[in-house]
Amino acid sequence: MKATQGTTYRMLGSRLNDLNLQLEELRKIGATGKKLNRPSDNPAAIRPVLNTRKQLSNVDRYMETMGQALDKMQAADGHLEHVENIMQRVKEISVNVVNGSLNNEDRSVLADEIVNLRQELLDAANARVDGKYIFAGYEQSTKPFEKNPAYDPALYDANDHTTWPYLYHGDENATRLEITPGENLQVDLTGNDLFFGTASWNQNPPPNNSVEPGRYDVFSVLTRAEEAIRSNDQTALQTSIQDIDGASDQTRRLRSQMGNRASRVETAMHHQEGVRIDLKQILSRYEDADAIEAFNNIVQQETAFQAALNVTSKVSKLSILDYM
Repeated sequence: MKATQGTTYRMLGSRLNDLNLQLEELRKIGATGKKLNRPSDNPAAIRPVLNTRKQLSNVDRYMETMGQALDKMQAADGHLEHVENIMQRVKEISVNVVNGSLNNEDRSVLADEIVNLRQELLDAANARVDGKYIFAGYEQSTKPFEKNPAYDPALYDANDHTTWPYLYHGDENATRLEITPGENLQVDLTGNDLFFGTASWNQNPPPNNSVEPGRYDVFSVLTRAEEAIRSNDQTALQTSIQDIDGASDQTRRLRSQMGNRASRVETAMHHQEGVRIDLKQILSRYEDADAIEAFNNIVQQETAFQAALNVTSKVSKLSILDYM
């Protein structure tokens, strides 16, 4: 008789313990909103959940990369718009000098304005985003442009960058980023390509650089225009006006190319955002609990636990407080 009674108590206690553990699990699901809180909850779901989380991590990485690239490209576009405005104003000044009868003082005032515009051009060429120079190629920590202390107008040679009025200390390699799996995109413009019009650049002597036909050193264009105005050299100024037009076209063309790449980044971001939504929905099917179902399960389990507790209390003559 004692063995049978002891066995009954053990069975009732074991049943209570099982019901209590199940209730705690249901409460955890209700509190977290997740039906998959550890691998043992659903071993078959672990692999797809881990794979989905990995894919989400990759998408987040691509989104962060593209966001940074787009910020840089949008900032660069703003500076290039300012460069276009500078070139337009320099042309207006040059045409005014060619077509007008200006005295030395008037020409000096206009030449001084070009000097100020050239400084604005320098500021744009040395622009930074997040502390990094955006037109320096890979050398993002190096200020790309500075005045050439050895510049002499009489020694200027369009094919020898060491004689130019400004020097470039950046890199000729543009930054390329992987924006989607297997797709690398150029996300910037180098200073030598944009402002110097050079196909290759080597800062070390002897000079080792090439200037592409139809490309323009924008700093030299502004400097030569200023010099022609000060000296009232109409022939040189006519040439400068042609160069200003060419340099402006160069800026617009490269800005347009970057705009197309920015559009590609935006399209890729929209696509990746859609992928992220789909992956989160997949993950939700494995992990997320139905709130109403979770609540009903908790209520049912609490009822079952309370009923079992009442039975055990009657059998063992223990109160609920005694058990607790």
